[in-house]
Amino acid sequence: MVVIKLRPWILFSIIHLLIVGLFTVGCASSTPVVVKKPAPAESVDPRLVAANTGFGFKLFHELAQGDPGQNIFVSPASVSMALAMTYNGADGATKEAMAKVLELQGMSLEEVNRANAELKTILENPDPGVQLTVANSLWASEDIDFKPEFIGRNRDYYAAEVNTLDFSHPSAAKAINNWVKKNTGGKIDNIVERIEANDALFLINAIYFKGSWADKFDPSETKAGLFNLPDGTQVKLLMMSRTGQYGYYQGDNFRSVRIPYGNQRVSMYVFLPEQESGLAEFYRNLDAANWEKWMPQFTETTVQLVLPRFKYEYAVNLKDTLKTLGMQVAFDSEQADFGNMCPIPPVPVVYIGDVKHKTFIEVNEEGSEAAAATSVELLCKGIPQIVNMVIDRPFFFAIRDELTGTILFMGTVQVLPN
Repeated sequence: MVVIKLRPWILFSIIHLLIVGLFTVGCASSTPVVVKKPAPAESVDPRLVAANTGFGFKLFHELAQGDPGQNIFVSPASVSMALAMTYNGADGATKEAMAKVLELQGMSLEEVNRANAELKTILENPDPGVQLTVANSLWASEDIDFKPEFIGRNRDYYAAEVNTLDFSHPSAAKAINNWVKKNTGGKIDNIVERIEANDALFLINAIYFKGSWADKFDPSETKAGLFNLPDGTQVKLLMMSRTGQYGYYQGDNFRSVRIPYGNQRVSMYVFLPEQESGLAEFYRNLDAANWEKWMPQFTETTVQLVLPRFKYEYAVNLKDTLKTLGMQVAFDSEQADFGNMCPIPPVPVVYIGDVKHKTFIEVNEEGSEAAAATSVELLCKGIPQIVNMVIDRPFFFAIRDELTGTILFMGTVQVLPN
């Protein structure tokens, strides 16, 4: 019997590997053009699975390097799908850069779209013990005309809900956030903080997962225990415990366990680095090639498993991360080419302004609940930026003669009568 007690670092391993294991599957609203819809999927193009896995590990490593010692929880599937929808509007050097970062070279746009349609269909039909939804939407400014082909591909292949909004209206951001809240089981309710005057389009992906363990933990076996933090200190928390048959694999400097949900179509993989090595050393071997090497090596073993209960949220702006990975041109207001998205002219340049990502995770005796939302914000250089300034607190002011530079008056306002 193997005993696995999740000691130092394990929470951080769970953070990444739940989503990689869970969401990687192995085997003016314009009038849309007619696009031949994909047939019901029975399998996913392995090239897309490999691309998403490779991109996911690259993304994770960049985030881990930028914030060592902190929790990270990302959904490569959500980020990849949101950027794939955006990719449909890219052209030229921008399209090439996005394909390289997303590892889509060698696949035509049609193949990418069909594979994502297959992936969405299969992910949403896992097994009775798992609830998994993947939703996409486009939110376009009513002031910009988008190409029917771009809208049509996203609607037909990604089942994207297409909406046209008056972005100047205060309710526009609320409409987007309400959609995200609805499609993440209420776990994420604010992906768009505000809409600026030069916003052209928001492409949103939302993923929601809720799965019951194939073999649930007995709550009466949950006891208080100590969890070791990276700085050597300890915190007291509730530790679940169960002895049973699990897929188990011992690699170089780590041990790992597969914990299935429902009918075992979806599983959580937990990797525990040896105490003397830690996550930093484990990360050096954590890549797509080793991941594929490790997966077939799990064998059924009697495991005494001790796993912490936990719940938290994570939010990150991926703009700098994606630029570091090679997508700089897509964010460049002078060089970005999204000519397959909207006609030019009248719009001089459309470019990515921001990519925001939010997630939620909870693990307990019953199973796990997770959610992710990704927002790709497209800006239009042709629309002047409007800065919002509300004078609603104490301020300094002066009256100046602009010709001579003479200050005629100066003062502060701190108290005003009702």
